[in-house]
Amino acid sequence: MRLVILDRDGVVNEDSDAYVKSAGEWRPIAGSLEAIARLNHAGYRVVIATNQSGIARGLFGMEELNAIHQRLHGELARLGGQLDGIYFCPHGPEDGCACRKPLPGLLHEIGARHSTDLAAVPTVGDSLRDIEAARAVGARPILVRTGKGRATEARIPKGWGISCFDDLAAAVESLVTGDPR
Repeated sequence: MRLVILDRDGVVNEDSDAYVKSAGEWRPIAGSLEAIARLNHAGYRVVIATNQSGIARGLFGMEELNAIHQRLHGELARLGGQLDGIYFCPHGPEDGCACRKPLPGLLHEIGARHSTDLAAVPTVGDSLRDIEAARAVGARPILVRTGKGRATEARIPKGWGISCFDDLAAAVESLVTGDPR
């Protein structure tokens, strides 16, 4: 079974500069949950890799993060989809951890837990740090223009050859049909 790694905020759900701090603030991006279910039905395992520095900043705790993820799991299940894991970094930018993207620690953990070589694994994000983390492990970075993606697209160095799509649904269409656009 193939693996796809997704960032959360800005890819699956609406992002917020004030952080998504509760299940009530969590809003899926139109078509994103259906896209995950489509990946599942096409034989992909789907996991999320997300920085959640709001925990280190004291903006929310594990209880709130778990409630957000329970809501995500519940809404996805209603559409016939599922996640095979949600991996998160709870640290702040100054904490010096190896799991905070753009460092590849979180992706290495995913590869180890799923016994998967990450070479060419599609890794979808909306920020430069998502792209950098994917490149660091040899994964196939894909940028979506939702969240911070439009601004990020202008900052990607020429020659990186990153595939860009309007949203997760368009990226999934490409993955499932094999049309690279």
